[in-house]
Amino acid sequence: MRRANYRGRNVVFPLGVLLLAPGGLVLALEPTRWLAFLCGVGCLGLIDDLVDARPRGWRGHGQAVLRGEVSTGALKAAGTIGLAAWAAAGDGVTGLALVAEALVLALAAHLGNLLDTRPGRAEKGLAVTAGALCLAAWSLAPLDPISPLIVPVAACSWLTLREHAMLGDTGASMVGGMIGIVLVSALAAPETYLALAVLLVFAIYGEFRSIGSAVERVPLFQRLDSLGRAS
Repeated sequence: MRRANYRGRNVVFPLGVLLLAPGGLVLALEPTRWLAFLCGVGCLGLIDDLVDARPRGWRGHGQAVLRGEVSTGALKAAGTIGLAAWAAAGDGVTGLALVAEALVLALAAHLGNLLDTRPGRAEKGLAVTAGALCLAAWSLAPLDPISPLIVPVAACSWLTLREHAMLGDTGASMVGGMIGIVLVSALAAPETYLALAVLLVFAIYGEFRSIGSAVERVPLFQRLDSLGRAS
């Protein structure tokens, strides 16, 4: 499939299948709850990509459901929350801690979609998050749960930055899900609540305003955002 990107260039879409395919292969050979979560949200994103349904945004999908219409976005949201709750329960946490971890996973997957409005932006979000956590721990251990997909994400980022392809909801949901996984795996409970608060701010802001426009208004973020992108 091919689709016009933000500049009208006809590019391969959805590139996220190049994350979903190796993720599914590794999951079949060595099943883990994290890979199951990522492949699950990737499949939900693929449905959205193939159907290309409108409207967009939580409000739009919620209104569609209230009108009795089928909404792939609502299906994706419900499925992502369910998968996130199942994956978080594997940590053995209960109560408020379980809810917080599940919401971090679900909102991070949503954040991937909010960031994926320009080439490489979602992948850079993952790189910054994972890099900060590795520096804080002075270890590469935070990367362990997502290690099977690090190379595929790097390959995808090269293709998206050169504007040869777009991740689509398939890839953006998986990259966002990886952000959530490194957060809940590396952070203690109090820090997880802080991460949840930040993700909620992003989600609410992204529903009413453009995160991309906010990035472009801050010189430091704008330079990081454009780094490596085809001119």
